[in-house]
Amino acid sequence: MSNDINKPFYSCEIPVRWGDMDAYGHVNNTLYFRYFEEARFQWMLDKGLPLKSDTHPVVVTIGCTFMRPIFHPELLRIDVFLSEPGRSSFMVKYLVYTQSQPDTPAAEGYSKVVWVSAADGKSVPLPDNVRCWFDPQ
Repeated sequence: MSNDINKPFYSCEIPVRWGDMDAYGHVNNTLYFRYFEEARFQWMLDKGLPLKSDTHPVVVTIGCTFMRPIFHPELLRIDVFLSEPGRSSFMVKYLVYTQSQPDTPAAEGYSKVVWVSAADGKSVPLPDNVRCWFDPQ
């Protein structure tokens, strides 16, 4: 991973669906966690991580700060930043932008991702193909 903390590790676009809105006419707060999940899934596929393996990532902590509402129709950009690598975990920060206001975040989220054994669910050291994301290039 680049040492430039201002440059996203990964970025993707996700369209807001009509059904993402709640009775108040804006994206329901629970949907942001689905957007984070989709960004994580896309980045892991992009980095070649297998979907089925003896070890895999799980989210153990997640949160979001909502800065402004998002309405349909809209195209979101999710910027993903990685930090704080440990033996078996790391932190992920998500910045959510809209196409209509691409320079002003609509939300900021975070999650702690822990690598676990598929056999017993206990934490395991980060695989080398994940640990390398944090090595300076």
